[in-house]
Amino acid sequence: MGRIFLSAGHGGNEQGTVDPGAAIAGTTEAQEMILLRDLIVIELRSRNVEVLSVPDDLSDAQSINWINVRSRRGDVAFEIHAGAFSNPSVRGATCFYIANNDVRERQAEFMLSFLLRRVPRLPRRGAKPDTATGMGRLAFCRDIIPASLFMEVAYLTNPEDRNLLQSQRRNFAQGLAEGLTAWSRAISEGTPLEDPTEYPSINIRINGQLYGEEGILVNNNAYVPIDLVDSLKVDVSGIPQIRRVNYRGVVYIKAVELRDFNISVGWEKETRTVILKSILKICPGSFDRIMGHGNASEVQLMAFLEKQNPEGLTLFPDLARLYREEGSVEGVNYDIAFCQMCLETEFLRFGNELKPTQNNFGGLGAVGSGPSGAVFANARTGVRAQVQHLKAYASTEPIVQEIVDPRFRFVTRGIAPLVAMLGGRWDADPTYGDRLLNLVRTLYEDAGIL
Repeated sequence: MGRIFLSAGHGGNEQGTVDPGAAIAGTTEAQEMILLRDLIVIELRSRNVEVLSVPDDLSDAQSINWINVRSRRGDVAFEIHAGAFSNPSVRGATCFYIANNDVRERQAEFMLSFLLRRVPRLPRRGAKPDTATGMGRLAFCRDIIPASLFMEVAYLTNPEDRNLLQSQRRNFAQGLAEGLTAWSRAISEGTPLEDPTEYPSINIRINGQLYGEEGILVNNNAYVPIDLVDSLKVDVSGIPQIRRVNYRGVVYIKAVELRDFNISVGWEKETRTVILKSILKICPGSFDRIMGHGNASEVQLMAFLEKQNPEGLTLFPDLARLYREEGSVEGVNYDIAFCQMCLETEFLRFGNELKPTQNNFGGLGAVGSGPSGAVFANARTGVRAQVQHLKAYASTEPIVQEIVDPRFRFVTRGIAPLVAMLGGRWDADPTYGDRLLNLVRTLYEDAGIL
């Protein structure tokens, strides 16, 4: 049986300061996860399982390197976090896995089942690919050599979850220890892992055509030859965190990493084929430009929202139509505006700062004193204000309709024509634009546009 690497999220040194994670009700995410991790270690060792606890003072990158340099065949890695959201009603456990890996998805569901068996009052949020996160990737899922999973065990910002975590910590630890033991045993003794000298081969289909060279499976993840990556005009030479595998004189990288370069990546289990699409059904260069035409239909926008929050359309059933209409009038890509609404409101779940009654879908600030954020008379006016604010950032062209955006006049016109440029401007988070672009990419993948 292999070893288990166990990491407690946050607490390390990031950019010169200690990162405590979310802080609420006199505690922090780092503190809660360290306490839980220590109990899991005790439970695992009582079962004669070899567990390596990742030091708490390491940064994320250092933690990953710490695991990788010590890893051996048959090991697994698991990191625990607590979720946090501005809406305190959001709660439950989620387990993230590397995208396009159905084996790892089943293992993530497996881990959730063990936890919820011990803590049945904890809602199940399900297993999700790491592409469903804000940045579209989780380093703990992508960059670690052993099989790895990343779990949000509960929401620290939800009083019920927080009480469960603090009052039933041993139950959490027992459930996770049982799951980790079974998962580690399955990795080591169940489905055989690939021999380091003999990786299973897989087919590669790109733009509907079978590629002349095969890929390989490494830890159930599809890898493709670097020559194929080069032919797609994708340059990964300056991205050291992308793992390379040198096998029989050929360098391979994970196929899912191509997603960040607007290459659609899928997996056909029956034929063991990784599916790549490099031909966009949209105009080249328009993907991340705020000014332009949207590509999704009203039905596709509604389906995207409903998939993430089935109750969202109940609140605002006409929102997809409003974004298409208002975006088209001002020449703003309504796909980007709609996805920004999803980002700002957590798919219309809203939070402490924004309320549904404000009709403020873009997180627009008010001028002067007043409520937290601007308030609009109806949904159309709220959408129009957001679209106008996007146009203010992205273009110097005149506004077509009467200005309803209260902060329009404060924007330096045309300073941010690309989505990535909204980071640090629309929101203080410098990665804001990247997170928004990841949502647009996910919309296009779901709709078959990308």
